[in-house]
Amino acid sequence: MQSASDDMIWEVINHQFCSFKTTIGKALSDKQHFCRHPYSVTGLCNRTSCPLANSKYATLREDDGRVHLFLKTVERAHSPKNLWEKIYLSRNYTKALAQIDEHLQYFPKVLIHRNKQRLTKIHQYLIRMRKIELKVRAGKKAKLVRVHRKVEQREERRERKALVAAKIESVLEKELTERLAKGAYGDIYNFPESPYQKALLGAEEEEEEEEDEETEVATDEEEEEMVEYVEDLDSELEEDEEEDMEDAGDYMGDGQWGARGSDDDEDDDDDDTNKEGDSDEDSKEAKKTRKETGQKERTKSRNRVRRRKGRPTPRYGFDLNFICIMA
Repeated sequence: MQSASDDMIWEVINHQFCSFKTTIGKALSDKQHFCRHPYSVTGLCNRTSCPLANSKYATLREDDGRVHLFLKTVERAHSPKNLWEKIYLSRNYTKALAQIDEHLQYFPKVLIHRNKQRLTKIHQYLIRMRKIELKVRAGKKAKLVRVHRKVEQREERRERKALVAAKIESVLEKELTERLAKGAYGDIYNFPESPYQKALLGAEEEEEEEEDEETEVATDEEEEEMVEYVEDLDSELEEDEEEDMEDAGDYMGDGQWGARGSDDDEDDDDDDTNKEGDSDEDSKEAKKTRKETGQKERTKSRNRVRRRKGRPTPRYGFDLNFICIMA
């Protein structure tokens, strides 16, 4: 029955409200709950250390240099006035431990261990207090040094950052490998294998980089030697155009080609024939055949020139560019 009431009290304290409960830390991972109740053994807010949620409880308190053992049992739960039993402990540390074992023999072992730890801490700070008081009485004023928690935390953070920024291990490793390469240690072969292998790999990589740079310089020089400068192709195109223009000068119109000198001769012949009265039909046929043969020879020569230069051959036996020029 009493355990059920204790569980109910702890549910209220843990999940709803407790006037003695305090929290330190802002982040969820850093939050810690403490208990400010004067009869708390450890000062922590948990189920085993709570003096309100345990009907069977024991704790130690110090008052004017004397240590007292306070016991809480179920039999006195009906009388809050007589709830805690106060027992004086001996000033001797060993006798006090024996008294704790005697009075708490039916209590949980965890609670007995916590009370013994608390007795040890109380005796330690009582001894320090007595030493300080004796120095004061002897005329030697004790110097009390304040503990600057925030300053210490700040200095610790700075030290950690300085260690990270210094990279001591890498600097030492580099210095030792350089000394080993220079032969400062003589014939020492008992050094660790992994740093030695790293040093060898670093040296090989540097040699490979130097070789790559040399090969790049050699290839650049070879490429510069392979470069040649040639004449522009526009001059050849201009010569071809001039030849085409000369050929265009022989175009007579109506799909007929001929030379200017031959035209003059033909005109003279026509004049002679006109003078004679156009009676010679053989001479006309000879002229026609001569024109046809000259035209064929010119087209064949142009086609040969185009095939030699890689140009396409006209379908109609003449170049369309010449017709556009004549037009």
